[in-house]
Amino acid sequence: LGVDTAASPLSAMSSTPVPAPKPLPPSPPPTEAAWQLDELLADLGHMQSKLAATGQGAGVHMDSSLDNMLDSLTRDLQELGIMAAPAGVCAACRKPIAGKASPCRHPGASQHPSPRPSCPHSPRASSSQVLTALGKTWHPEHFTCARCGRELDKGPFFEQGGRAFCEEDYHQAFSPRCAYCTGPIREKVLTAMEKTWHPEHFFCAHCGKVFGDEGFLEHKGKPYCHQDFLAMFAPKCQACERPVVDNYLSALQGVWHSECFVCTECLTGFSEGSFFELEGRPYCELHFHQRQGTICHSCGRPVTGRCITAAGRRYHPEHFICAYCLGRLHKGTFCEYGDKMYCHSCHNKLF
Repeated sequence: LGVDTAASPLSAMSSTPVPAPKPLPPSPPPTEAAWQLDELLADLGHMQSKLAATGQGAGVHMDSSLDNMLDSLTRDLQELGIMAAPAGVCAACRKPIAGKASPCRHPGASQHPSPRPSCPHSPRASSSQVLTALGKTWHPEHFTCARCGRELDKGPFFEQGGRAFCEEDYHQAFSPRCAYCTGPIREKVLTAMEKTWHPEHFFCAHCGKVFGDEGFLEHKGKPYCHQDFLAMFAPKCQACERPVVDNYLSALQGVWHSECFVCTECLTGFSEGSFFELEGRPYCELHFHQRQGTICHSCGRPVTGRCITAAGRRYHPEHFICAYCLGRLHKGTFCEYGDKMYCHSCHNKLF
C-alpha cells in the first residue's frame, strides 16, 4: 500500500475565541473630592518647595518623604481615574509644580543693556502655588532677585540677560552712573562731555547754577556757564581788561578789542595800521615823539630824520633858521635871545 506523505495545503487548527474589546467608559467628571485632592497635592508641593528654599525640616530625609507622599497620592488619584498633571516645572529647582496653571505668560524685557533704566515687570501668579514670569513657571518662593535673593513674587522686578532683579539691585548693577555723585541714575539721564549725569547735578563748576538754554563751556574737564567761563579763562583786553570774545587784535604781547586799540594819548585809532610803542602802550606818531621829546621846536612836527639840537631843543635842519632874516643857521654860529635863535648879524643889529 502506498502512503501519501505530502502535506495538505490546508490544515485545520483549533483556536480559542478572543472576545471583542469593549470601549472604556468615559472618565467621570471631577468631583468635589477630586478638587480637594488636587488642592492637597498643591499644598504638599508648596510645602516641599518652601522647605527646600528655607532649609528647614529634616533635610534630605524630609524632602524624600514628601516626594514619596506626593508620588503615592498621585498614583491613588490615577487609580480613581483623576489625572493630577503638574502645572509646570519650576525654572529654579526643576521640580514639578502642583496646582492649577493659567495659560498666561509674561513677556520678557529686552536683554540688550540700555543707557536708560529698564521698565519694571510684574510676575503673574496663576494660583497660590504657580507663578509665571520671564516666559517660565516658578514656585513663588523660588522667583528671587539674582543678586540679593529677595523674593519677587509680590512686587515689580527688572530683567537683564534673562535674569530677574529687584529694583535696587538692578539700578546698582546696570543703570548708568552720575559723573558728579557716582550714584545710579534711575530716571532721566543727561549726557554731556562723554559722561552721564543726573539733570540736577549738571551745573556750573564755579557758581553752581544749573545750565539753561545757553548751554555750557568746558575747561579742563569741568563745565562752566558762559559768564564764569569768560570771567575766569577768556583772554582780557589790554585796555579795558574785559574778556575778549571776538573781533580782537593781537599786538604788544596781548589782545585788544578792535575799538580799544587806539593812541593812549589822543584815543585816535590807527587808520593806516601803524603805531608807535612806548612802555607797552600804543601811540600815534605825534604823541610818541612828544613823549620822547623829538618834536621840532619850530614847526611842532615830529623829527624823524636828521636833527639839530640847540639850547635843549630839537629842530629839523631846514627849520633851524634866524628868527629875523630867516637864513639857515649853523651850529655854533647863532645867538639866542628870549626863546628865539638869531644869526650874529641880526642879533647885533637888533640887540
